[in-house]
Amino acid sequence: MFQEILLQKIKEGLAERDSLNSEIATALDISYDAAHRRTSLKSKFTLEESVLLARYFNLSLDSLFGMSKKNFVSVQKTKQITNEKELQYYFESSYQSLLPLLNVDKSEVYYSAKDIPIFYTLTSSVLSSFKFYVWLKLLDKSFRNKSFDSYHPSLSTLQSAKRLGDLYRDLSITEIWDTTTINSTLKQIHFYYKAGQLSGETAIKICKDLKQLLNDISLKVVSKKKSFKLYYNELLLMNNNVLVTTPKQQKLFVPSSMLSYFSTSDKQTCLEAKKYFNKQLYHSKLLNTAGEKEQNVFYYKMMEKVNALQKLIEAENVLDFE
Repeated sequence: MFQEILLQKIKEGLAERDSLNSEIATALDISYDAAHRRTSLKSKFTLEESVLLARYFNLSLDSLFGMSKKNFVSVQKTKQITNEKELQYYFESSYQSLLPLLNVDKSEVYYSAKDIPIFYTLTSSVLSSFKFYVWLKLLDKSFRNKSFDSYHPSLSTLQSAKRLGDLYRDLSITEIWDTTTINSTLKQIHFYYKAGQLSGETAIKICKDLKQLLNDISLKVVSKKKSFKLYYNELLLMNNNVLVTTPKQQKLFVPSSMLSYFSTSDKQTCLEAKKYFNKQLYHSKLLNTAGEKEQNVFYYKMMEKVNALQKLIEAENVLDFE
């Protein structure tokens, strides 16, 4: 059973002109006849051969085992982040994980946005630096007493983040938002401002960046760009799950903590995730085709929240009682 699954996964990754026997022979450094005995199931792969094949064809033996056991799902987990260097590595490894999938024609991304999709905050804006700060504040012990105004992300971190963010820009994307999607970011701005670790002037800059981001997304909606679809959902709770689909493969990314996530290419799990995404879409409103009034209601609800926070900070700065 396992050998059949392994051979099937290898076949799926080969071009039509490639010979399975020849590829197996090359990978294991054996004769064509010996490879044929294995592909015809007359001979079994040894454990060492299975490992060699998995490495050669970039397959996960754990995931293949999961495919042979219906009650098991094999997942990969990203490394926990404890400092900025590891944050940079997170951006780089996420890029490498997504790139092979997103380079495939007709690939699609589905994003259930409980929070602002991370890809929008991987730029050179003050908002982006603030998000890095918030993540590291919670994950890096050395940030305990560090204020945002004293934090300056390294150039290499900014470059790695931008590279990952750029990957998302021209894809075929379906996002599901609620007007609460921006709430966590607003709470973070307010919290660190009140805690004295974010100056009023800088907090206002972050609010302006957030409004610019909402403007940019609004323009994408009205541009009728077919590769970008934004759905408004008031009924179901989002969870920040991301599903990437291609004609041959699917991959599901599920948050585990802060920035860490589990990922799986398990066919049945991804199929179930796609069904749930479709259920969310069914109960959502596609803003791209909605009327101007409905688009504006969604947009202004969020913009009013940002304006309210900005005015609160501006008023406190003017009064300056303390």
